Amino acid sequence: MKIAVLKEAAADECRVSATPETVKKFVALGAEMAVERGAGEGASIGDGDYEAAGATLGDRAATVKDADILFGVQGPDPASVGGAKPGAWLVAGMNPFGERARVDAYATAGFEALAMEFMPRITRAQSMDILSSQSNLAGYKSVLVAAAEYGRAFPMMMTAAGTVSAARCFVMGVGVAGLQAIATARRLGAQVSATDVRSATKEQIQSLGAKPIFVEAVAGIEGEGSGGYATEMSEEYQKAQAELVSSHIAKQDIVITTALIPGRPAPRLISDAQVATMRRGSVIVDLAAESGGNVEGAISGQTVVRHGVRIIGAKNMASTLAADASALFSRNLYNFLSAFWDKEAGKPILDEEIGNAIRLTQGGKVVNERLLA
Repeated sequence: MKIAVLKEAAADECRVSATPETVKKFVALGAEMAVERGAGEGASIGDGDYEAAGATLGDRAATVKDADILFGVQGPDPASVGGAKPGAWLVAGMNPFGERARVDAYATAGFEALAMEFMPRITRAQSMDILSSQSNLAGYKSVLVAAAEYGRAFPMMMTAAGTVSAARCFVMGVGVAGLQAIATARRLGAQVSATDVRSATKEQIQSLGAKPIFVEAVAGIEGEGSGGYATEMSEEYQKAQAELVSSHIAKQDIVITTALIPGRPAPRLISDAQVATMRRGSVIVDLAAESGGNVEGAISGQTVVRHGVRIIGAKNMASTLAADASALFSRNLYNFLSAFWDKEAGKPILDEEIGNAIRLTQGGKVVNERLLA
């Protein structure tokens, strides 16, 4: 069983899908580990560290030659991994909805593509969930980015020259990223408030010492949406929420938006008119910018200034913390494959529940129900 670890091709991708720690663990399972030279450079991991862990180093062609499984952070170009065995597994973050043409190309090439972001949010798969591990870091970094852009201090400071008021930070969307953003902003000394369409998150917000901002007159989602995500709300709720947000956002210094709906463009949470009500020098970090953005005017990978407010369109935020992000991502992959490792067969054998959820292609066809719907 040969597992190939690929060097990421995207210019802004510094993460790597396996670390020396997980390479050593896979070797202990009986796998042959091949790592493309330079794969860990962006995450401060040298080739020698992989060799010491038991991996062989080579160029792309040598790494993928006769590989049974290929690891990536992002799905690789199908043409660049053609030397793998027929039916080889591609295990990575695939962005299936945004990169559908690439998924079709995997099917045509005969690969079995496994999208780690489709991992079901069930108890036994928590340690395999790349969305949670990477979103946690993205939420943390979003606050640090906001603090760096904000021209004032976060905590209240009492000095001989006078008092500096604490920054007001508003987090919109209380999933994994939002919860970490709340906790980080609180640690930095900000006055934090947060909102979500899922009423069940109110207690989570309060447990972190933040103030929940919720629509009271119209019912939201009582529990969780599908897979722990929110779903689209009624027009009545959206109107009530917009009015609530408008009155609250005008008083905020920092806003972090994190709302995503799988398979659909990110919901619009903040309009240009609402941005205009914020005071000059305020900062908005849109963690959903790559999916269309929660904020009107946000551009993925860019910072724009509208009405004196800096709007940061976050792009691949987890990659800016490459060492930790790689460590968590690689453990997700190890936890996934090791849970299904058959010692007698010397390879992983997936069960139906998780296999059917994450498998995109098999036998030359696209087979995932979410892509065929």
